[in-house]
Amino acid sequence: MATERYNPRASEPKWQKAWDAAKLFETKNDDPREKYYVLEMFPYPSGRIHMGHVRNYTMGDVVARFQRARGKNVLHPMGWDAFGLPAENAARDNKVNPRDWTYANIETMKGQLKTMGLSLDWAREIATCDPSYYRHQQKLFLDFWKAGLVERRSAKVNWDPVDMTVLANEQVIDGRGWRSGAPVEQRDLTQWFFKITAMSQELLDSLDTLERWPEKVKLMQANWIGRSEGLLIRWPLAADTAPAGESELEVYTTRPDTIFGASFMAIAADHPLARKAAEGNPQLAAFIDEIRHRGTSAAELETAEKKGFDTGIRVVHPFDPSWRLPVYVANFVLMDYGTGAIFGCPSGDQRDLDFANKYGLPVVPVVMPEDADEKTFSITEEAYVDDGLMINSRFLDGMKPKAAFDEVADRLAAVSIGNRPMGERKVQFRLRDWLISRQRYWGCPIPVIHCDDCGSLPVPDSALPIELPADVSFDKPGNPLDHHPSWKHADCPNCGKPARRDTDTMDTFVDSSWYFARFTDPWNEAAPTTLPAVDGKKGWLPVNQYIGGIEHAILHLLYSRFYMRAMKATGHVSDVEEPFEGLFTQGMVVHETYRLPEGWITPAEVKVEEVDGVRRATLIKDGAPVEIGAIEKMSKSRKNVVDPDDIIASYGADTARWFMLSDSPPERDVIWTEAGVEGAYRFVQRVWRLVSEAAPVVAGVTPADASEGEAGALSKVAHKTLKAVGEDIDRLGFNKAVARIYDLTNKISAFLGSSSDGTDGAAKLASADAAALRQAMEFLLSMIAPMMPHLAEECWAALGGEGLIAERPWPAFDPALTVDNEIVYPVQINGKKRGDLTIARDADQAAVEKAALALEVVQKALEGKVPRKVIVVPQRIVNVVA
Repeated sequence: MATERYNPRASEPKWQKAWDAAKLFETKNDDPREKYYVLEMFPYPSGRIHMGHVRNYTMGDVVARFQRARGKNVLHPMGWDAFGLPAENAARDNKVNPRDWTYANIETMKGQLKTMGLSLDWAREIATCDPSYYRHQQKLFLDFWKAGLVERRSAKVNWDPVDMTVLANEQVIDGRGWRSGAPVEQRDLTQWFFKITAMSQELLDSLDTLERWPEKVKLMQANWIGRSEGLLIRWPLAADTAPAGESELEVYTTRPDTIFGASFMAIAADHPLARKAAEGNPQLAAFIDEIRHRGTSAAELETAEKKGFDTGIRVVHPFDPSWRLPVYVANFVLMDYGTGAIFGCPSGDQRDLDFANKYGLPVVPVVMPEDADEKTFSITEEAYVDDGLMINSRFLDGMKPKAAFDEVADRLAAVSIGNRPMGERKVQFRLRDWLISRQRYWGCPIPVIHCDDCGSLPVPDSALPIELPADVSFDKPGNPLDHHPSWKHADCPNCGKPARRDTDTMDTFVDSSWYFARFTDPWNEAAPTTLPAVDGKKGWLPVNQYIGGIEHAILHLLYSRFYMRAMKATGHVSDVEEPFEGLFTQGMVVHETYRLPEGWITPAEVKVEEVDGVRRATLIKDGAPVEIGAIEKMSKSRKNVVDPDDIIASYGADTARWFMLSDSPPERDVIWTEAGVEGAYRFVQRVWRLVSEAAPVVAGVTPADASEGEAGALSKVAHKTLKAVGEDIDRLGFNKAVARIYDLTNKISAFLGSSSDGTDGAAKLASADAAALRQAMEFLLSMIAPMMPHLAEECWAALGGEGLIAERPWPAFDPALTVDNEIVYPVQINGKKRGDLTIARDADQAAVEKAALALEVVQKALEGKVPRKVIVVPQRIVNVVA
């Protein structure tokens, strides 16, 4: 029968309006059903959504729709991570207010997200830049401060002297500010910190409880927390070389076993000993100043040339009073890590070896492989970092490093220096307290008033929120709040005298560290979130399924874990410590890159075709040849971006959603191709044609199983697919679910085609067959409904279904119909697979052997001879030994 093509332009807006009119996705907190909270990492309102958003939010939407169909009360909200430097830069560059720029972008992106048909509860929408949100963030800050989880202290920062602001490590490029290009300075500023280190061990231990987190994310967090067990060694300073008042140098090391391989000490540029040594040494002072003009990121330290300056100070080896080692100031040692000092063992550390070779320092091997010869073993260009045996280490020789560690620790613990043990076992963490102060305008104001007489005081709760001023100027460099004519002036809440507001704003990571809790009750003016009912009912937290990029594996996720614990410690949540029960990190969306001699061009400007097996690209407007580059993450710099609006306008949202789910496993990158999108669109049309053809046949028919014949086979496939697809979605195995739906569609199409009388394409089926077909069709639509919701609604209406399919429960499968009565045995001949044997599952071993030997491929291989052996592994494999 002739069928009009499915028109997503007409269908998708229609069903979106129907869902909105029914308030289908607005969630009630008092709904008695089992709660399920699914959340994707909320976006920054940059102005346009991108294909990464399409993939991320489609995955979350499938989960939300599926769990809703299973009868759960689903919370699936959306908001905006709206503070941040890009808005401030846009304000400075375009002479607009950051608030206006941000909210205009929010409106644009919200409209784009709505065209995707996401089942979001927009009634709970939040923006972190809204005073109604950051009022509670300020209250949380004050409560954390009261509980001892916040402190203000001096800290070393990257300071841009032109922009007059603190820069994150990542904003320092080759020692210069990323925006101004000015050489960065290291400055000591008084800053606010969250004391995340107070929870280091707890945050580390609790990783073991996160069973539904990716192992790679847990490993990354464990490494970032960086627990190490080592020894704090107090090295005596040689009195004739030590600055006045200095007698020892504290060094923390995880390898005290290598102490006899030490050839130098290295201290940070801002170590107290370095500062004292520089007082009478202009060259050292200049070297220290040079170090201050660089970033402090781990990446920069790793790649920068290792430099040092001999201070002239010497330490005395703890086990040999006649052995002195030089003390260098080095550019690869930071005061924030350990004690700001290390001892260098060049034979066991590549960085130390490179440094020693550069400055002509001794290299003494102290650990060698167990099968090596001590007389000939040496270290020249490559350090030996593996386990082995101790050598050249006096009383440690022949020991394993672990035993040597204990021996050194025990001996140094028994020796005193300045009424303290020379060696002290210590657990240390790499994790540092979270510096939240930012010298910029577009962020959450820190609710503190500084009084010359009374000190730093919390703003009273009744005065919250401390709102940002609207009349702000970006004409001067630095923090606009600092040079605002009136905003920073306030009366002291204690003595009433003129005082100053804190003009720093909070790191935007603070905004995103608790937003998931605010979604649970965004209307609550009295508290940041809602505690679970006292009758013991489970609250919304933790989030059941959190979805987002691997790039947030450490900071955002670690800070959120800290925040949840801090909220519990201050009484804002009562029964939860981990914010996210399940975490899924999806892959990126990638695309080919295209280039002309003058630069990158967009996919929309390129025509790609295959000629004689060779892919060629040309410019659409004039046919000029285009270079096809590497497949890379979609980015504006490479211009290999595809606008979601263009795809939705051309193919519809369901096509984009289906492609994102079907092309590759969700944890891997998906390669966006025009051919892949067109294939997804063809499937949309195929489903529509199938439904259109079946609709007249199954109209008014009650769905039911069939027990025999082709209809019986269809029922079995439908029930098996329904069961498997539900399990796939539960595991976020969307691409596997898609493959099964393709297969069921083929089976339905074949069944419908074989039942047609060929007259007008309409199938004439027996009532039992029509009932089985109806059931299979309804199962199919229920399965595609979470993935292609608009198409499912249109098809459901075409079948004469009542109501919205988005409101229908997930169908129940019959377990008896999901069990295979037959099994397929791979058949090997002399260890190589030659065929398959399909036989009843309960066939005994003799029957399996007989049937295998009767196969044509086996008969041909045996050439009439009796096999030497037939091995049957029940329900696994058959191996014939000829």
